[in-house]
Amino acid sequence: MDLKPAQPPLGMLAELTHRCPLHCPYCSNPIELIARDGELSTEEWRSVLTQARELGVLQVHMSGGEPLARPDLPILVEHATKLGCYVNLVTSGLGLTESRLDDLVERGIAHVQLSVQGATADRADRLAGARAHDRKVVAAALIKKAGLPLSVNVVLHRQNHDQLAGIIDLAEEMGADRLELANTQYYGWALRNRDALMPTRRQLDEAEPIVRAATERLRGRMEIIYVVADYYEKYPKPCMYGWGARQLTVAPDGNVLPCPASTAIETLEFDNVRDKPLAWIWYESGSFNAYRGEDWMPDTCGTCERRAIDFGGCRCQAFQLTGDASATDPVCSRSPHREVVDLILATQVKTDELVMRTAR
Repeated sequence: MDLKPAQPPLGMLAELTHRCPLHCPYCSNPIELIARDGELSTEEWRSVLTQARELGVLQVHMSGGEPLARPDLPILVEHATKLGCYVNLVTSGLGLTESRLDDLVERGIAHVQLSVQGATADRADRLAGARAHDRKVVAAALIKKAGLPLSVNVVLHRQNHDQLAGIIDLAEEMGADRLELANTQYYGWALRNRDALMPTRRQLDEAEPIVRAATERLRGRMEIIYVVADYYEKYPKPCMYGWGARQLTVAPDGNVLPCPASTAIETLEFDNVRDKPLAWIWYESGSFNAYRGEDWMPDTCGTCERRAIDFGGCRCQAFQLTGDASATDPVCSRSPHREVVDLILATQVKTDELVMRTAR
């Protein structure tokens, strides 16, 4: 395969741990969660951050699970900041006290992304599997008091779509600078709960004017990003700006992934930073080069004028729905496998029963 040289990555998702006080049933973490004793040590993470910056990474998103579960989080934030990285904390907000936040600010944290599950405490707590909503409201106030930019992230699905207007109002009350309304992506725990989470066509039709009106009303005060429900779309979303193009993920155990959900592709083997340098993995590894560029594309994608727009869609979704990660994403209306998605939408057995995320 004749590959064009890859460009350096811009961002890295550092999944510090899979431990989390929440049990969200839409979580994209794998079903087999990595245990605490399998996590990279402080010094190993420091090495990963150093290698990432040398590779060209400018943005580090410290996530999980819940990154606040790592006592060494301040050390890692400080190290990444001193390397010249913009550090974003992706958190549930649980465990974020004023003193902990002040310490993170002193060490260089630049931005916080706070997850929200619903507009009201009863709904949000049910979806989180914990009494968390009121603590998130307090966390948002602490973040704004500290003078940090705040993004609020809400995963949308059939269980909370009816609260969309209230969710937008809540983000506004929190003082969010950015609100990401992301319809569920079906990987990991979300795939297991697809029958309970898949929104209806009516819910999506009702959501569009609500989001449009709020976007216009809040323009200049709060940016709203709406990620569509791609099972219902004509074309797939551009996945990570292309496989192995701009972003990489380091899992809690040190496996390096082209995207956070790529462990879903069972035919790929992923290299680990305990065994290989990060730069080698980015440029040379089989997993990162498997679907990089366009040479891998089937005829449907390779001859399509949209191939530089959506990059053939999601490789993980293609594998999960067809067993072939090189297939055209079945979400695409031009895919020879589109009937797979249509059949799911037509025959799914809707349920409100949720399998909550939990470690085994």
